Amino acid sequence: MTSLTRILVAASALAMTSAMPALAKTFVYCSEASPEGFDPAPYTAGSTFDASAHPIYNRLVEFKKGTTEIEPGLAESWEVSADGLEYTLKLRQGVKWHSNEKFTATRNFNADDVIFSFDRQASADHPWNQYIAGITYEYYNSMELPSLIKEIVKVDDYTVKFVLTRPEAPFLANIAMPFASITSAEYASVLEAAGTREDLNNLPIGTGPFTFVAYQKDAVIRYAKNADYWGTAPLIDDLVFAITPDAAVRLQKLKAGECHLMPFPAPADIAAIKADPTLKVEEQAGLNVGYLAYNTTVAPFDNANVRKALNMAMNKQAIIDAVFQGAGQVAKNPIPPTMWSYNDAIVDDVYDPEAAKAMLEAEGVKDLSMKIWAMPVQRPYMPNARRTAELIQEDFAKVGVTVEIVSYEWGEYLDKSMEAGRDGAVILGWTGDNGDPDNFMGVLLSCASAQPGGANRAFWCNEEFSALLSQAKQTSDVAERTRLYEEAQVIFKDQAPWATLDHSTQYVPMSTKVSGFVMSPLGDFTFATVDIAE
Repeated sequence: MTSLTRILVAASALAMTSAMPALAKTFVYCSEASPEGFDPAPYTAGSTFDASAHPIYNRLVEFKKGTTEIEPGLAESWEVSADGLEYTLKLRQGVKWHSNEKFTATRNFNADDVIFSFDRQASADHPWNQYIAGITYEYYNSMELPSLIKEIVKVDDYTVKFVLTRPEAPFLANIAMPFASITSAEYASVLEAAGTREDLNNLPIGTGPFTFVAYQKDAVIRYAKNADYWGTAPLIDDLVFAITPDAAVRLQKLKAGECHLMPFPAPADIAAIKADPTLKVEEQAGLNVGYLAYNTTVAPFDNANVRKALNMAMNKQAIIDAVFQGAGQVAKNPIPPTMWSYNDAIVDDVYDPEAAKAMLEAEGVKDLSMKIWAMPVQRPYMPNARRTAELIQEDFAKVGVTVEIVSYEWGEYLDKSMEAGRDGAVILGWTGDNGDPDNFMGVLLSCASAQPGGANRAFWCNEEFSALLSQAKQTSDVAERTRLYEEAQVIFKDQAPWATLDHSTQYVPMSTKVSGFVMSPLGDFTFATVDIAE
């Protein structure tokens, strides 16, 4: 080959390369559970938010990556009145909605969408409150937003004013949470006219970094890069959630290169993952708590002494050793020790089967039979609920209590566990959504959250406890808030609506080819900033 020929061939190859589009990058996430739906408002599961709120939608304010600090989202800026009762938000202009076969927006995001998104959760009379029969808005209700938000005023197309009935220190952090994702009022109108209102939940339209493509139930979710995204465009072209409930199978897929990142590895596998040269692991203390919630409205669990006796019968350290294998610690409070206002002076229930048995007898409880509900999925606060339930079953047998272990599909588990009169104590937990203690104690344990549509699975209502939470939210003085939350934890421990089980360490294994993933203290899995090395 002559020099001239070589030059011509090289030039031709370069021209072809330049003319060819770069190969599309597909990022595969081996998720642990199917979403309950794709409308973030009615749900509380992190797996649902990972599949809906984060890729598809935006909020008025967002959390900075890797922190609990807020930053502008669909609202560019905001002003708060001196009395803390009015929040005026300037909305971002030029934000385009996604489209699908059924919908192409005729306008950009505006104030009407904000009002629609909140009002549909606020009022049972709103035409979109029950667009799917039986749905509830656990977050909106548990956080007492129906009584907090007096009205939302449309000042103009790109300005909204939230008028509150009382000051609320964590208000902006609250509306940065997934349930407050902004949905399209115009899309709702189109679905209404077509008689397919359920598609708000099935075929989501948002403003987020990825557009929804398709969902094969219990198998796979597909997303595509939003070419019109108002923020920083994703580095990947396609995002795939490969739904893989079993932690061992997730790890097999990760090692085989069938997915790039996985959540919630089995604690026993961590050492081997760290030793694999093709993998890397990020880790941090989890902002979480795992618990066993008694139904405090049903005898004998309506008796605090019975609940305390059962807590004393439980060898929680043995659970940590067997289930978490070094990746967790025993919990004594309903909030994690990494959170401000954690009351470390609280003394945990002592493991004492003999004292527990005597206490049950003193309360007239004998030959007690009960159910313990075990979650069917791994969560950051509970890698193996079935094994945990078995250990509690063994412990309770030693004090004369017979336990039947039951479980349900994940979505059904969450629904049934909030049914009035529920039979049995429920293993569940929580990862903080905004870094505020109220997100644990208010959402999970207040009187408001014990009502239908709430998230208080103990159905526990203690007026003194709830009054302290209410006081704490109405002051911006962190020292005063801390004092009030510490006092509330004392009441919680005395009344024992839960057995507090654990706080876990969060591990995220991924391929060494992955860059740009940022662990969230809130336990979110988001992929707008990830990239894959070729």
